[in-house]
Amino acid sequence: AKYLAQIILVGAQVVGRAFMRALRQEFAASQAAANARGRSERPQSAAASRIIGISLQEAQQILNVSNLNPEEIQKNYDHLFKVNDKSVGGSFYLQSKVVRAKERLDEELRIQAKGDKEKGQKAET
Repeated sequence: AKYLAQIILVGAQVVGRAFMRALRQEFAASQAAANARGRSERPQSAAASRIIGISLQEAQQILNVSNLNPEEIQKNYDHLFKVNDKSVGGSFYLQSKVVRAKERLDEELRIQAKGDKEKGQKAET
């Protein structure tokens, strides 16, 4: 019984250490990904991603757009919103994702327009 208890105790320690090591590695990887994502986006764009809860890339994937073309965004949004309507057997969850993606892309377009306007004002002075 004494040896069995020691074996169980040692086994639990080994599993615990392995779990903690895996947890630390996962935390470091998520920190590195967050830092890389933060560096790749402009500060306003990164803030918009945090507020809306969806990244620019994810929003583009959801609405199936490769560039920020307002007409293409609106066309894909209308189609996906209509297809996922609950009255035609769609999913409210997917419809919500489509709406959030559209909000995120609209915010990015607003940020870009603001940046272009600021650049135009600086060029005039």
